[in-house]
Amino acid sequence: MQRTGNHTMGRMRIPTRTAALTGHDPVRPLRRVVWGFALLALTAGCGSTASAGAEVAAEEDDAMRTPRSGAEGEVATPGHQEGPGRGMAWVILGADTVTAEVAASAEERRQGLMYREDLPDGTGMLFVFPDEAVRSFWMQNTYIALDIAFLDSRSRIVDIKQMEPESTALHDSSAPAMFALEVRKGWLEEQEIRVGLQAEIVFGAR
Repeated sequence: MQRTGNHTMGRMRIPTRTAALTGHDPVRPLRRVVWGFALLALTAGCGSTASAGAEVAAEEDDAMRTPRSGAEGEVATPGHQEGPGRGMAWVILGADTVTAEVAASAEERRQGLMYREDLPDGTGMLFVFPDEAVRSFWMQNTYIALDIAFLDSRSRIVDIKQMEPESTALHDSSAPAMFALEVRKGWLEEQEIRVGLQAEIVFGAR
């Protein structure tokens, strides 16, 4: 049996060619029918494959954007990019978007923004934890004054604090958080981003 796309076409027995004896080829009409069925099967198979590929691409796009929350509709994404880069995330805060490095492993969270000399506006670091809990941060070996926004598992801001460079004072979230976003100190206030804001997080590939 020969398989084409999602359809199976059996071989058909073709009569011996007799045109040399009769001047008429009885095989030609049958050959046209066989080719017609083969073309129809091939076309149907390709259509099925294209549809399946589109569904897989849509599922992968949804998975990349998990967790996703907030209002449906257009979001403030940087430029015309299709998605964040590898190891990055977009944290969409109403009309503003932060392009953030993702710190998801224990080692990445420990390193944080230590030893950085600057942090351009519109960029930051997103700390991702495996569950919701009260989170504590300090600023040892961190040279940039920072805002930190704590977000729950639904990406809603539950607390905002400001942290001074190289301070060893602990800054605890006032409510359980699953994410923490660090940006330049004062940036959240300048953009009028407040506790209670529903954010949206779009992750790039890891």
